[in-house]
Amino acid sequence: MLLNRRSFLSSSVGATTALAIGSLKDDWVRHVHAAHQQAGGRSPEELSADESFWFQIQQAFDLDRSLINLNNGGVSPSPRIVLDAMIRQLSFTNHAPSRHLWQVQDPRVELVRERLARTFGCSSEELAITRNASESLQIAINGIDLKPGDEFLTTSHDYPRMVNTLKQRMAREGIVLKQLRMPVPVESHDQLVRLFEESVTPRTRVILVCHIVNITGEIFPVKRICEMARRRGILTIVDGAHAFAHFAYTYDDIGCDFYGTSLHKWLTAPIGTGFLFVRKERIADLWPLTAADDPKSDNIRKFEEIGTHPTAPRLAIAEALTFHHGIGPERKEARLRRLRNYWAERLRRHDRVRIHTNLSSNHSCAIATVQIKGVDSEDLAVHLWNRHKIIVAAIAHEDFEGIRVTPNVYTTKRELDLFCDAMEQVVSEGLPSPSP
Repeated sequence: MLLNRRSFLSSSVGATTALAIGSLKDDWVRHVHAAHQQAGGRSPEELSADESFWFQIQQAFDLDRSLINLNNGGVSPSPRIVLDAMIRQLSFTNHAPSRHLWQVQDPRVELVRERLARTFGCSSEELAITRNASESLQIAINGIDLKPGDEFLTTSHDYPRMVNTLKQRMAREGIVLKQLRMPVPVESHDQLVRLFEESVTPRTRVILVCHIVNITGEIFPVKRICEMARRRGILTIVDGAHAFAHFAYTYDDIGCDFYGTSLHKWLTAPIGTGFLFVRKERIADLWPLTAADDPKSDNIRKFEEIGTHPTAPRLAIAEALTFHHGIGPERKEARLRRLRNYWAERLRRHDRVRIHTNLSSNHSCAIATVQIKGVDSEDLAVHLWNRHKIIVAAIAHEDFEGIRVTPNVYTTKRELDLFCDAMEQVVSEGLPSPSP
């Protein structure tokens, strides 16, 4: 008997069937259903502390627990159901690629587009499925018509690839790039909005702002910045690479003209998936990065004209969305913030430890950056991997340095204990001398 997953999770029949197939290790539905049974009517904050609930979620991932992955902000493992879906679709493609890829699978991407749009809170005719946030944002950055002397305003904490894209336009076309110097850590949202307001000039045409900064985890007040820009006739591009499926929000909480994100981070979709949102009235004027038949069309699909590429990862996004909604966005956000606080609150007690992230709930979620004073952060990241098999990202910025720590829903508190033990050993003893 084949069961619809949605009805499986919500019906008593699903509960009975879950018990019958409990011996199947690969059955992610059983684990998510068991978690739902435990959740009851508890709030996301209450549930975030229930380790038995999150144990069930953790079992949906096929992981190597002989290492500790605390760099999910770079790219995250997918749950088994997502990986299996992609492999299944790749296998189907391979049976008859020219027919299955273009005539069978590509048309089914439209349902994925609709589901992503509903989750983000926009029309499906405003959402292009891309390969990552960089591709999405480069479409927006390069596709806006600008003249020599027009100003592009962004910050000193923007992602280097986006800054390099702007520098290329500056070199080729003579636009002006202005980067605001960001405080570390940020004290208040008012402070950020004021910085942008004070930096706008009559020549400012576009503002690029991170929804959440990849190097510190600071969540920007993007709606206030976008509203300020719109009042002045300035276009807004929001870099949401680390935001989608990380904490709960929809497009109404942003209000930008263009939005780009990756789906292989916090949505745990297949590697090489993302989306670009373009406000409907802006589509026709935005040039595609790869030429389309009609580059001035108002069809959002013109931004997907990249030549032959696998459809399987895009189709598997649907399973990632199902898994995400199965947990619940608010529950997931609360758990991620609790995991972040678990290690950060322990380490910040040490005098030599500095947290470069504002830990207030309206300023950050899973991402935080930590530094041990007197210890080179790149050497620290290497040590954590070589000695303890812990993966983190070293951050070397002109304003600060540290290691970025990003757990995900599959991360256990015991793994964070091991991380904290390793860090505290460095605090007290320093890094070991390199072997001769």
